[in-house]
Amino acid sequence: MKPELTTEDLVKAVTAELADWEANELAAFTARQPESREEYRTGSGAPVQRVYTPADLPADWDEIGLPGRYPYTRGPYPTMYRGRTWTMRQIAGFGQAEETNGRFRYLIAQGQTGLSVDFDMPTLMGLDSDDEMSLGEVGREGVAIDTLPDMDALFDGIDLERISVSLTINPSAWILLAMYVAVAEQRGLDLNKLSGTIQNDILKEYVAQKEWIFPIRPSMRIVRDTITYCAGRMARYNPVNISGYHISEAGANALQEIAFTMAITRAYVDDVVAAGVDVDSFAPRLSFFFVSQADLFEEVAKFRAVRRYYAKMMRHRYGAQNPQSMRLRFHAQTAAATLTKPQPLNNIVRTALQALSAVLGGAQSLHTNGLDEAYTIPSEQAMKVALRTQQIIADETNVPNVIDPLGGSYYVEKLTSELEHGIEEYFEKIEELGGVVAAIEQGFFQREISDTAYDFARRKASGDRPVIGVNKNVDTEPDAKIETHQLDPESEDRQIRRLKQIRADRDPRRAEAALTALVEVARDNDANLMPATIEAVKAHLSMGEITGALRHVFGTYTETPVF
Repeated sequence: MKPELTTEDLVKAVTAELADWEANELAAFTARQPESREEYRTGSGAPVQRVYTPADLPADWDEIGLPGRYPYTRGPYPTMYRGRTWTMRQIAGFGQAEETNGRFRYLIAQGQTGLSVDFDMPTLMGLDSDDEMSLGEVGREGVAIDTLPDMDALFDGIDLERISVSLTINPSAWILLAMYVAVAEQRGLDLNKLSGTIQNDILKEYVAQKEWIFPIRPSMRIVRDTITYCAGRMARYNPVNISGYHISEAGANALQEIAFTMAITRAYVDDVVAAGVDVDSFAPRLSFFFVSQADLFEEVAKFRAVRRYYAKMMRHRYGAQNPQSMRLRFHAQTAAATLTKPQPLNNIVRTALQALSAVLGGAQSLHTNGLDEAYTIPSEQAMKVALRTQQIIADETNVPNVIDPLGGSYYVEKLTSELEHGIEEYFEKIEELGGVVAAIEQGFFQREISDTAYDFARRKASGDRPVIGVNKNVDTEPDAKIETHQLDPESEDRQIRRLKQIRADRDPRRAEAALTALVEVARDNDANLMPATIEAVKAHLSMGEITGALRHVFGTYTETPVF
């Protein structure tokens, strides 16, 4: 019998064997048939070795570990999908609240297990539907929500204690949360039974998505207030959904997506802790949102790396004791930026593979894009195909039966470690600039993303980055027409009429008193905005009236452009 090898001996033996293989079999074969390119890289540009071996595994088994056990590399829960399939949360939103409510009911009937709401641009920017800046945008790329009755209509006939709800909104997020709470209270629901999340990640707006109302620091105060309000009242609700998705869609690579998301997370946690809130009282309700891009193995490694980094950060930087405070839970969405107008049916394949990488990476919730989203918001048929994609992965492939099935892969483990190390390298640069807010004000994140986006565009234009149907395997004949969503042209006028009627019918004294009280609270940086905002929406003050009044307190923000 051969003597047992230690890990160190195994690595030495494998390294020696690799060198011999390169000098003999590989050299002889490539002399006859060279590889197709001189170097290979991941989707984000990191170099890829030809082959990986046990020498690429972490030296410490604990870095890989077991699911549900610190540092959670392999998943936040011990049973993962064997205990509960990820939440299938298709996003929807268009027209008036009643129209979107109809889409929700359709998706629930098709087997969707969680709701996700898209809001139109006026709502996102805190404008009313009758604002002159809103013309032509009301209900166009999301649902229009001006007042509390709109929110009530949005969830008409839907049991908010039984279905999880995600609200995808940022600069005006606290107002939507106030409306959601007010609807629940009017229906006599238990706030501690409500589940879901509000995105509410304002820092990534300054970094990537560019939707804001107020300057950075008062916007941070609003996020702090929502987190502290929910910590004591809404046990199952996530008051912030910290998003790398939009950072990626702006042009960042996989490493930048998770590094910048972790930097933003640190800024929020620092702010709430500085307000005197114990980390273990709110960290369990922090949630995350990442993209699932085209490079399948890099994406799986990305999810594993950020989960491990977060666990270590929460334990060592903040002294978290509760395991729930160290478990990174995330929603994933397939990559909208990869969808193409040419050969749109190819988007079904892209989405399926991206969804698979999210599942292999351990997502808790998943949205799959519609095949027609390069044209417009998805049709019912496209949404159904996207949902069926998730259901096929869940029920037909047996992929969910094994937890972290790529764990131990020489390649995936090496990528995981490299990405985790890369996060720390970015943190060092950010700290040198004075922290996250200072780095935003100096344009650091914006420059990093724009440089990466430009490099990707050049690679795509040259054909170095193939896109099937666009720069490779291009059809000479036009694509067959596909069904696309059509917005009711009367929807905007109906929404404006309803808004004006609500203003006319409300109690003017209550509305005026509520707005005065909200402004007074806003002037006190140590006060919490949420209770006064809840009273404001109950008094039927509109989105635009609330944000307009607070602009006089907080001011506005203009970014220094980065080219």
